[in-house]
Amino acid sequence: LDHPGLDNTAGEEFLQEVLEILLEEGVRKGTDVTQKVCDWKEPCELRELLDLELRSDGEGPEKLLQRCRDVLRLSVRTGHPRFFNQLFSGLDHHALAGRLLTETLNTSPYTYEVAPVLVLMEEQVLAKLREFVGWSGGDGIFAPGGSMSNMLAMNVARFRRFPESRSRGSQDLPRLGLFASQESHYSIQKGAAFLGIGTNNVHLVRTDERGKMIPEELEKEIQRVKAEGSEPLFVCATSGTTVLGAFDPLDAIADICTRHGLWLHVDAAWGGSALLSPKFRHLLAGIHRADSVTWNPHKLLMAGLQCSAFLLRDTSGLLQRCHGMGASYLFQRDKFYDVSLDTGDKSPQCGRRADGLKLWILWKAVGSRGLAWRVERAFAATRYLLEQVKRREGFQLVMEPEFLNLCFWFIPPSLRGQESSPEFWDKLGKVAPAIKEQMIRRGSMMVGYQPHGSRVNFFRQIVINPAVTRQDLDFFLDEIQELGWNL
Repeated sequence: LDHPGLDNTAGEEFLQEVLEILLEEGVRKGTDVTQKVCDWKEPCELRELLDLELRSDGEGPEKLLQRCRDVLRLSVRTGHPRFFNQLFSGLDHHALAGRLLTETLNTSPYTYEVAPVLVLMEEQVLAKLREFVGWSGGDGIFAPGGSMSNMLAMNVARFRRFPESRSRGSQDLPRLGLFASQESHYSIQKGAAFLGIGTNNVHLVRTDERGKMIPEELEKEIQRVKAEGSEPLFVCATSGTTVLGAFDPLDAIADICTRHGLWLHVDAAWGGSALLSPKFRHLLAGIHRADSVTWNPHKLLMAGLQCSAFLLRDTSGLLQRCHGMGASYLFQRDKFYDVSLDTGDKSPQCGRRADGLKLWILWKAVGSRGLAWRVERAFAATRYLLEQVKRREGFQLVMEPEFLNLCFWFIPPSLRGQESSPEFWDKLGKVAPAIKEQMIRRGSMMVGYQPHGSRVNFFRQIVINPAVTRQDLDFFLDEIQELGWNL
């Protein structure tokens, strides 16, 4: 015990080399369009290449450095300009710097004493996000993903209506009714299961042909649930649905919630960043009337996983009262500073990542105008791709996009002209999976597909990354055409 148990000199030398590997393999090659999006390996092959077994003795630095290279080389390059697979993509260098700082500091922003800088940054970022929602005050917390942010909304809504549920549980509560559209995120049903409300009590409201909730159908569902003896509690409207990118009519839904005294939550995990653009914030008209909002800057703003804000209009300390337990070893009331800055008790978590730091640095780097430009560039890229899809033979739109979700089929020459055949749609449903398998094995690009209702598998192309060029979008369509030509 007379000497340190760590060799700091050797550790710093190792870390320096790892940082060089990160810069070369993770950043430069990871965003280089001439590189593969992925170097696909089957699971059995990958297990052998990685040598995953954990042994009694450690390995030397050279072997460990090779392990680091292998992790980067064999992983999917989500920062690549031709990675279109998820609602997140690209690599922002400023946000990455924030992520590295967060990991280096290795602290939790639950108290001011252990994370003074990070607590104040989080406070500022949340206030700025609320400002774009249209609130002059309020509350909020960063959560580990949009699903958890949506679950926080459900929990807070239940607590506000039934504060005794915090101590007594659900035994004395009436059967609650939650409402969301047929296009809502699956986290609403998952949250109902997690919170003990029950998935049977989530009522999915019909949508129109574009995937928007129909307000009249919401009203009917509320009346039906009341007639059955349940108590309506919570409505989740969606701003930017996962598949079609639909925006529910918030003002009409807010009118219904006001009339029935229901909590209105807006899941704007995907579409919330449109609020930053004067050209496109109209898509979320009425969001200021919500009681709570989920917004994921790790999606369209490229803040990096994970960065999900749960925003609350309430200014009465509802979030603290709902979740706070006042652990005396952490949240002492007799500290020498302003204990209102110890915000960790607002969250069901104890330890939390400082997810606001990377967004703060990104925002400082490019400003609100730069973030708005990023949103508008994504719209411009989608419009260009839309024009090309309409122009090219064999490509067929699922519908005109309202947002950044461009959904289409590719019809191989062998199927063209057979639309009236009973087997046509069954055969077409196999095209997207076959094309995707080929592109992944090539490593040329990555894009998502899915069925939807009565529609068979179609591609859903999402452009977020500002590094994407017209050449990348042309390549995207060319590659699908080439891979699907002989199917």
